[in-house]
Amino acid sequence: MPDPRHEAVLAHFRRSQQAVERASANEKFVAATVAIAERIAAALKSGGKVLLAGNGGSAADAQHIAAEFVGRYLRERRPLPAIALGTDMAAVTCISNDYDFTEVFARQVKAHGQKGDVVIAISTSGNSPNVLKGLDAARELGLTTIGWTGGKGGKLAEAVEYSFVVPSTVTARIQESHITLGHVLCELIEEELFATP
Repeated sequence: MPDPRHEAVLAHFRRSQQAVERASANEKFVAATVAIAERIAAALKSGGKVLLAGNGGSAADAQHIAAEFVGRYLRERRPLPAIALGTDMAAVTCISNDYDFTEVFARQVKAHGQKGDVVIAISTSGNSPNVLKGLDAARELGLTTIGWTGGKGGKLAEAVEYSFVVPSTVTARIQESHITLGHVLCELIEEELFATP
């Protein structure tokens, strides 16, 4: 008798693949990916950095992509400046305790952000209050704002210059597409900055 868990595994991979395919089938999504890769590369060329913010799994995605910039993705090259704003537990707990959890990213953006920097805000719902407040702070400083979200985009999609809205309402599918997007951006940016002419 076939093991039903095998079909469950295959079904999960198929659903993940379908979500990525739906996103990549949208020419607007693809064009935005290229445009934002160019924008991030330009910021890094000019001495800017990338700040990333998200909660839970999205915080882990922010940390993952920041590590790809600082370490390397595919190329042996100089480190690129990127900070995942959820990783400094002293700052996260201090700000949450002394102010409010909704201020966690806003205060860090104000502390670390400078004109020419880029903020990538990640929220599967598009409605995380602390992520939205972080974007408010980024706009006040004149930073480039990028949002990764899902479903209909929530408030996040309207609060950024560039938005990537994964066409799914399932958190796991959105996150799987976000990490694929992050890897695509890393590859495009490395090519832009380090490809031999």
